[in-house]
Amino acid sequence: MSFLLGPVSGALVAGGIYYGFSNLIQARTKELSTDLHIQSTLLLHSPTPSWISTYPSPAASRIEHKPFLSLLQAKWNEQVEKAYVWAGQSDKHVSDAAGEFSQWAGRKLTGKD
Repeated sequence: MSFLLGPVSGALVAGGIYYGFSNLIQARTKELSTDLHIQSTLLLHSPTPSWISTYPSPAASRIEHKPFLSLLQAKWNEQVEKAYVWAGQSDKHVSDAAGEFSQWAGRKLTGKD
């Protein structure tokens, strides 16, 4: 019977801790929910201050389109893309140059130039 005492007491302690944390979380959640409801009610029913005559325009309407800057960015992106393509094909360029050099060197060594 004493071999059951340890697991039962452990389960009882774990249950008590779980119950305590569960109650704490539940109470804080209810308190925060109540506070949030009060704040939203105050916000909805508060009068608009007199210094706010109009609300700001939407962000989409405040974006300034700059054609020169757009053109500059497009050209820059085009040049960067060309550089990346060239770098990606650089092994082809190196092998072509090496092949041309070996042909030239072969012609020079054999005297067929």
